[in-house]
Amino acid sequence: MSRMFGTDGVRGVAGDELTIDLATKLGQAGAYVLTKQESGKPTILVGCDTRISGGMLANAMIAGICSVGADAVYVGVLPTPAIAYLTHKHNYSAGVVISASHNPMEFNGIKFFNHEGYKLPDALEDEIQAEIESGMRDITFPIGEKIGRVTYAFDMGQEYVDFEKNAVPVDLSGMKIVVDCAEGASYKTNVQTLKDLGADVVPIHVHPTGTNINDKCGSTHMEELMQRVVEEKADCGIAFDGDADRMLAVDEKGHLVDGDQIMAICSNYMKKKGTLKKDTCVVTVMSNLGFTLMGQKQGIKIATTQVGDRYVLERMKAEGYNIGGEQSGHIIFLDLNTTGDGLLSALNLLNVMVDEKKPLSELASIMEVLPQALINAKVPNDRKASFHDYSEISEAIQKLENKFAGQGRVLIRPSGTEPLVRVMIEGKDQKEIEKDARELADLIERVMNN
Repeated sequence: MSRMFGTDGVRGVAGDELTIDLATKLGQAGAYVLTKQESGKPTILVGCDTRISGGMLANAMIAGICSVGADAVYVGVLPTPAIAYLTHKHNYSAGVVISASHNPMEFNGIKFFNHEGYKLPDALEDEIQAEIESGMRDITFPIGEKIGRVTYAFDMGQEYVDFEKNAVPVDLSGMKIVVDCAEGASYKTNVQTLKDLGADVVPIHVHPTGTNINDKCGSTHMEELMQRVVEEKADCGIAFDGDADRMLAVDEKGHLVDGDQIMAICSNYMKKKGTLKKDTCVVTVMSNLGFTLMGQKQGIKIATTQVGDRYVLERMKAEGYNIGGEQSGHIIFLDLNTTGDGLLSALNLLNVMVDEKKPLSELASIMEVLPQALINAKVPNDRKASFHDYSEISEAIQKLENKFAGQGRVLIRPSGTEPLVRVMIEGKDQKEIEKDARELADLIERVMNN
């Protein structure tokens, strides 16, 4: 069996790839693996985003948890970083989020946090998968009073709001901010937090129906937000994804400010304030080359990892860094929370704007974004990691690598969460690299879908 876990938990189309049976088994195996060292009765926190399948999968997950003797606390719809924070704050045995993050509505996912609020390392995920594949051979299923109990706690979102306001107590009075919540998990907590801090908030996409999450909105579809910021004459725009662990921004002129630029702004501010540990920011191989050039100019060291905020986090923890993330907007402020937190990223960015008394467009100019083309090739999910096994594809990649050697770079990788192979090319000419990236993506689709 192939690896069940991707870069951000188990993902698939709800009811097809991610079934009730699988969710129940993940609840059973996850609860067993993550709590088997505990002497008392363990308790696991469970939350979800706004997808129509969230309640269905959460209930299956909770049934699995309780069937192995663990208690479950269900909080309903909350952002992923809220689950991470609350798991650690209340010393729960583990946390679970039912979400497919930025993916379309029909997808859903299951991701675990340990008792400290951190995502699981590969070894623990593999142990959970092995337990499922063994038919739960190590698990004893209790009966009677030893079965787990379910508690419902739908008011815990306020604790997350209070935490965020205390973590970055910036006064946003006089600031007008357009906020796109992607019809997702942040539609209450994140809007409330910004309002409580004094901002004039223009909320958009805050009416989730269960079927409209991430639908032409949020951090993966920035066009409407860019337009609204200009129309509203706002100071900036903030966009979250479906589970609000990532955030992108728009400056007052309507221009996108991506995760690389946000990290550049915040890491430079932290360096200036003497809080940037080891003068280092951690990014992935997908970050724009302009970020590296910015670091060289500003005296900021750049540590690089493979794609996935979990790998950024592992590097940060191992080497003692306190800021890192991805171009897509997953940014970790490790002194404040244990995972990517879109609201925390927004507050840190807004704090720089307030303290420096500069518009976002000026702050973002610290980094030049070099031309970059990213095209996705849709391929079968079970074959996406083997694209390099096709000679026609590998030869085409080699040809592009030779072409851009010394003048840019070519990066081809399978998505960790979707049935895609991502083609990324950086170079001097935007039209040229887009043409080359499109041709390669088309080739990958044609070859791998036959």
